[in-house]
Amino acid sequence: MQIGPDGSFHLTYCTKIHPTHGWEEFFAHIRACVPALKARLAPDRPFGLGLRLSDSESRELLARDNLPGFKEFLAQNDVYVFTLNGFPYGPFRGPSVKAAVFSPDWRERARVAYTERLVDILASLLPPGLEGSISTLPLSYKPWIAAGDTRALERITDNLVRIVRILMEVRAGQGRVIHLDLEPEPDGLLETGAEVVDFFEQWLLRRGARVLAEGTGMSLAQARALILEHIQICLDTCHLAVTYEDLALVLDRFQTHGIRAGKVQITSGLKLLIPDSLEQRRALYTQLEPFSRSPYLHQVLAQRDGRGSLGHYPDLADILPHLGASADRQWRIHFHMPLYVAGFEGLATTQEETRAMLRILKERRFSQHLELETYTWEVLPAALQRDILDSLEQEYRWTLEILDQEA
Repeated sequence: MQIGPDGSFHLTYCTKIHPTHGWEEFFAHIRACVPALKARLAPDRPFGLGLRLSDSESRELLARDNLPGFKEFLAQNDVYVFTLNGFPYGPFRGPSVKAAVFSPDWRERARVAYTERLVDILASLLPPGLEGSISTLPLSYKPWIAAGDTRALERITDNLVRIVRILMEVRAGQGRVIHLDLEPEPDGLLETGAEVVDFFEQWLLRRGARVLAEGTGMSLAQARALILEHIQICLDTCHLAVTYEDLALVLDRFQTHGIRAGKVQITSGLKLLIPDSLEQRRALYTQLEPFSRSPYLHQVLAQRDGRGSLGHYPDLADILPHLGASADRQWRIHFHMPLYVAGFEGLATTQEETRAMLRILKERRFSQHLELETYTWEVLPAALQRDILDSLEQEYRWTLEILDQEA
């Protein structure tokens, strides 16, 4: 829904939270949840929706009369779609998702074809005059690509340029402006603001611009401008906090290089100080152990000294057994916590970092698309689990309060 004094922000939740397998089951969840949530938050105005469709669901939506039927549902309920989450390719529920969420990555044709379908869907659903965004993975999972693997980066760059050309065609033929937003994440090939800038400067705006210019006959300057318009960044506030990034500095660096933030995912993670005594560490282990059972990947970044040195651990489940002997001083954990939870049984969250980001967003208005993306509801400790509609409403109201809005 549109929020802000001038209605410049569009706020939604991501349908990634719905445990579905196939379009019919997905649509059933949407019919059950969205009108009820809209009645609570925006009964008399349009309600934004952020879709997450798996590869198979995207195929099903484009088949038969599914897309016209969905558009009819949106119109009847005064709901509009302005953003898609194209990060997870396959099912997002199962006994062990872990690093498989990064597959296929941007080296692979399957990722390109999936994203092309998402572009088709969003171009059909997007209201006239409104920009659309599709968030996607940070190119690949960092352990999968060796440092200096130029062939991999060439394939990634060429595939992204293919999407740019499709987005250019959509704009020329349908008048729809859509950008693909790369989402930096801990242990992603793009993890920090510095890595984002380096990829743009060394690959997208060099090789990518040359490939686009040669394929279209435009100048290199035009090609660079179109790449910067159609390839943007999705900033996830949990990811920023877990990687200890200073958002203001990241934004300044992006601005210097013409890089835009097309979408913001409003999320919160876990953070904790490592106590000195073994007894306290055993108690901390007991508190963290329920979180480590999750099927998702929960990367841990550790602060080891006062000079900013960071340790990287692929998953909480891997490092937790070694907590007793750890030399770390602080852990920040990529585990999406409810936005309205500041702490839980002695564990803190990165809620304050999220608040700070929203304050900067109000001041600098660096993005229009805002998405609530807590997706861990069913794997939270039992004391934090509650009715999903109540949870979503509370996340909306928490966000709206900070942005000085009334629902």
